[in-house]
Amino acid sequence: MKTTVLRFALFVATAAGFPLNSPAQSDDGPQWVLPEIQAPHLQYNTFDSAAAKTEVSYQIYTPKIYDAETARRFPVLYWLHGSGGGSAGVALLVSFFDDAMRDGKIPPMLVVFVNGLPNGMWCDSKDGKTPVETILIKELIPHIDSTFRTIAAREGRLIEGFSMGGYGAARLGLKYNDLFCAVSMLAAGPLHPEFETRRVGPPGRDYLLKEIYGDDMEYFRAVSPWRLAEQNAEAAKKKLLIRQVIGEEDETLDFNRDFSEHMKQLDIPHTFTLLPDIGHQPMALLNALDESNWMFYQTVFGGLEKTGN
Repeated sequence: MKTTVLRFALFVATAAGFPLNSPAQSDDGPQWVLPEIQAPHLQYNTFDSAAAKTEVSYQIYTPKIYDAETARRFPVLYWLHGSGGGSAGVALLVSFFDDAMRDGKIPPMLVVFVNGLPNGMWCDSKDGKTPVETILIKELIPHIDSTFRTIAAREGRLIEGFSMGGYGAARLGLKYNDLFCAVSMLAAGPLHPEFETRRVGPPGRDYLLKEIYGDDMEYFRAVSPWRLAEQNAEAAKKKLLIRQVIGEEDETLDFNRDFSEHMKQLDIPHTFTLLPDIGHQPMALLNALDESNWMFYQTVFGGLEKTGN
């Protein structure tokens, strides 16, 4: 019990916000290779990245049925962590998804836990030193499709994330709607059109604005979900199933509401779920969704179960 509580505390601490003292890179450079995490059905792998000019690590969960039905292909959920790296929460998420698949609540799928750096913001930094977006989109997805038995098409890919990862899921899902069929934003941020300081505080904002966005507010705007929703509204209407989930006690609530209204004005269909008594806590958010959470995954991937062979 103590171990579970500690893991949850670490998960909240590393994934909940934008830590001011968790840089996108250490003195030795970006942390492209992370320590291995132990969990049932979780594999640790690396691949050679031309963009990073080094190896990059990732973890992938494969359900039990993956080994049993060796001719079958499976859809893939790409999980984007929050700031701090999110490693401490991977084992909990593996258990969460594994239990749901074993109980038949959601279709069997692969879950890829992507290394987006502690504060990589799920985009390419303006100076090119941390090309997180390029690595995920141009290198990791093709690597996963060539290494594992995936449904290598947009209808077989879902992108989801919490906090910084929700921001990443929004911007990458909207931008690359030819690669993903669904987007899940959990307590996403920053979702506002200007880089305000409510969560990160002035020091955190200034640090990220410099390190990721090159002290260029226009670059922040250009890569933001706000702008990408405007640029890809027509495609999003036709191609994407989008959900947005936020806790009533979450300090990013106002910005999430504003982004939902922005999508409404653009006629982008989506669901907006407000959960009472929930703060900026990933597992609390997922657990509070209850049956509606399972229904979301069923809607995204349920129809593929008989076509994925």
